[in-house]
Amino acid sequence: MNPIPAPRRLSSPALILALAAVCPALWPASAAHAQSATELDLMRRLDLLAAEVAELKRQITSSAPARGSAPATAGANAAATASAPAQIEPLAAGYAGAAASPAGPATVISSYGEINYNRPSRAPQQTQADLRRFVLGLQHRIDDKTKFVGEIEVEHSVSSAGDPGEVAIEQAYVEHQLNPTWALRAGLFLMPMGLLNENHEPTAYYGVERNFVETAIIPSTWREGGLQLVGAFDNGITLQGGVSTGFDLNKWDARSSGGSESPLGAVHQELALAKSRDLALFGALNWRGVPGLQLGGGWFSGGASHGLALAPARVTLWDLHARWTPGRWDLAALYSRGSISHTAELNAPLVGGSTLIPKTFEGGYLQAGYHLWRNGNYKLTPFVRLERFNTASSYADLGPGLTPDARPTERVLTLGANFELAPGVVLKADWQRFTQNRDLDRSNLGLGWSF
Repeated sequence: MNPIPAPRRLSSPALILALAAVCPALWPASAAHAQSATELDLMRRLDLLAAEVAELKRQITSSAPARGSAPATAGANAAATASAPAQIEPLAAGYAGAAASPAGPATVISSYGEINYNRPSRAPQQTQADLRRFVLGLQHRIDDKTKFVGEIEVEHSVSSAGDPGEVAIEQAYVEHQLNPTWALRAGLFLMPMGLLNENHEPTAYYGVERNFVETAIIPSTWREGGLQLVGAFDNGITLQGGVSTGFDLNKWDARSSGGSESPLGAVHQELALAKSRDLALFGALNWRGVPGLQLGGGWFSGGASHGLALAPARVTLWDLHARWTPGRWDLAALYSRGSISHTAELNAPLVGGSTLIPKTFEGGYLQAGYHLWRNGNYKLTPFVRLERFNTASSYADLGPGLTPDARPTERVLTLGANFELAPGVVLKADWQRFTQNRDLDRSNLGLGWSF
């Protein structure tokens, strides 16, 4: 380990160099959420500022007279670089970066996680507390156009053969900036669907638990391996699209309730020895051309039989979403619908099981939050969310007496509040009431962080 140089008084050129190195580090290293045109514009302006500062730093370095011995100067520059990475970027959904800093490589560590407490109203004996997830993120800028992004997640605190925990790689991809507008991603990345999947940190959403529509219908957090193009335009439009791995219906277990909780969550592969004979196409468009407004949608379609099932089934999923933040209000709406083809042939050998493969599934929600009170870093935001979702809204016809009835549509009312304790730290409390299964009614408390 290199010794830490003793503090010394900086000359004017050295002071300018230090300030130039520190300025880009003011950019937060956590996953930014690009939720409004104002925030996206700020990201672009900061990126351009970082590039300008780096160029100023280069000019000063090339023109400044040598002071002291070469080793001392090199050591000072190395210390400045180590204390202030030259380029720290937000991992914003769909944001490719308007201008990359040529100042050199930088490595940034980020994290998010949450601890939740759930108390069922009708079965308090089932109350539990859980370190739901703990995530460490790594971003490394390889050169002025290329970076690596990775995240590793541990769920339920402990992972072993006798424990409920799980360790998973959530992201692992390389992004290369092709030009100021377009970037190419390759590897394991989050799919650009809905409002939550790419922005799923606990500080980014209301409520202790993630909403049901973007968990049961759009699986969260849904990632695939593949190639993705990301384009960010000056008119506020972000385009994403590419080719990726998909689902594997050969994993469907008709004896398990997993498919009824989330049809696609039961057959996702997460790039773990993923069957890839059948690939998928996906795309997303988001528009943030008006301050405080986001309108968008996503689409995914891919084969899911891989030549092993009885029929060449295809999974298709799409969503439409909107978010508007006028004044103190934070309003959101989303609808998503999925379908699986050839389910009659796929279900024929599964008849008698408790959970057959649905033909369609769908859901939507309306949500409103209000920034009621703020004092310094403290901020209180009550919210209400109305959800309706059905993980099996229809089944393909299997003949008289064999075709299952569609499941009843569940409706959930969530009332609660988020309290920001500090930037990147949130305390949450809410109450949830279910229409179909009142045994699921519960109260929840949570602590979340993201940096």
